[in-house]
Amino acid sequence: MGAFYEKTTTEEKMMNWKQYERYKARKHRGHHLGGPSNEDYRRGKTKGEVKHLSRPMTRPEVVKVARKGISEIDSKKGFTKPAIEYAKQYRPDLKLFHRGRRVR
Repeated sequence: MGAFYEKTTTEEKMMNWKQYERYKARKHRGHHLGGPSNEDYRRGKTKGEVKHLSRPMTRPEVVKVARKGISEIDSKKGFTKPAIEYAKQYRPDLKLFHRGRRVR
């Protein structure tokens, strides 16, 4: 399992933001849409947003994305503790993902 994990991590580092969005849309079994003011992928009625940031996603960023009607957020570098607490308290239907695992 260690070799597979290292390979995946190396591939993810080499991707630009658009390639990463498409990769994650496939992982979530959704159709990649992208573009400004659109969700990044859709799977049935589920709308997902992919963030290719070099730092964890903050609370204001999560609030902004959640207001667009997004139900899943996948962040490459994860989320800050206040962002996770906000999602837990005010957006119980919002799913947060980091490295292929559900954070909340």
